Amino acid sequence: MKMLVIPKKSINAGNLILVNAQYPYCSGNAESSLVPAHSKSSVLLERRAAVLLSKLMSSIEGWEQISAVSGWRSRAEQQDIYNQSLRDNGAAFTEQFVANPDHSEHQTGLAIDLGLRKPEIDFIRPDFPYSGICQTFREKAVAYGFIERYPNGKEAITGIAHEPWHFRYVGAPHAAIMTELGLTLEEYHAFLKQYPNGEKRFLYRTGNQNIEVAYVKTAAGADAEFEIEDDIPYSVSGNNADGFVLTKWRNCNDKG
Repeated sequence: MKMLVIPKKSINAGNLILVNAQYPYCSGNAESSLVPAHSKSSVLLERRAAVLLSKLMSSIEGWEQISAVSGWRSRAEQQDIYNQSLRDNGAAFTEQFVANPDHSEHQTGLAIDLGLRKPEIDFIRPDFPYSGICQTFREKAVAYGFIERYPNGKEAITGIAHEPWHFRYVGAPHAAIMTELGLTLEEYHAFLKQYPNGEKRFLYRTGNQNIEVAYVKTAAGADAEFEIEDDIPYSVSGNNADGFVLTKWRNCNDKG
């Protein structure tokens, strides 16, 4: 066993951070890891998200029909978009479809808006139907770590209207777990709090692996400290609220 110490500031970083009206984006370090969503695009994404998106699009030849509409945004850009929408569309529309600055996932570099290629594309509400190449993308997205972030019927939970075009990278196995359980990111974090590290673990089996997921609660203002087995692949993501998500990968014949 070894002791891991996760700095308290890391609570605001990782694939699983929750950014919404209640939890603002506090890290501000997204720019250091941004790359183009694809070779012919000025849209930027966090590096790992961009790599997985590229693999997904290659598998379906998606870039021929799908356009990357919006990825990472600076705070200033998000403010401009919000202000412009207020002027053009009014408060009611803007509150449904445009997040306030510092409360937008786009500032993390982990979210992307996609739309069908057309001569004119609506920047705020691009067309991304549940048919054709768009549905093919949607069905394969989970395997590459992406979820449709704002599904229909979950508006009261996410605080955002249904957005078929908006996808969020959360990574594996979390995209699959959330999809199979029908959970939004808000609901997933609430769900994981049933599995405090060291007491319980959520077990997800895929292929020849058992994947364990647990919630690590932190004391206010303190680093997170916990033991983990030697030679076990693992990842840790902050939740941007009150702790971390610990994920461990084991072969099915491993004991633990």
